Amino acid sequence: MSSARTLALGALMIVGVAGISAAQSTTTPPSRGQRSGEMQGRRGPGGGREFGRDLNLTDAQKAQIKTIHAKYQPQNEALRNQAKPFMEAARAARQKGDTAAARSNMLKARQVMQGGQSTRTQEMAEVRAILTPDQQAKFDARQKSMAERGKGGHKGWGKKGKTAPAAKS
Repeated sequence: MSSARTLALGALMIVGVAGISAAQSTTTPPSRGQRSGEMQGRRGPGGGREFGRDLNLTDAQKAQIKTIHAKYQPQNEALRNQAKPFMEAARAARQKGDTAAARSNMLKARQVMQGGQSTRTQEMAEVRAILTPDQQAKFDARQKSMAERGKGGHKGWGKKGKTAPAAKS
């Protein structure tokens, strides 16, 4: 169970850092229909672009964060590439109805991604170090929120608006 939490937290951190670079882009972001196929529809609310909005980052901080992200990008990409075959195999198994194979491949993908947890932790520590104390407080609150969301697992995904039936008295 903790491996799922760790993977979810790591994925959320990667999306957050990726959002930094997207927020710093000088070009107009593509519309929803123009996004590349691989990442289309995989980002959460706000598209992962809200990292710096509530932190009020300076241009210097944005540049430093972009540099930090670029420093760790090859390692993060390598992890994703290592986990990709397992994710694809899990997706194929799920489509065939083979839940045992899907779970097995998802576990292998999580194990690969956990191997990079120390790298992601270091990356977030470097980002945090360039923030002011007020920005750090907001950053820490966001990290805590993401960790708590990750603890919930996948319960309720794809079930927007659905609630438990009212208890009968």
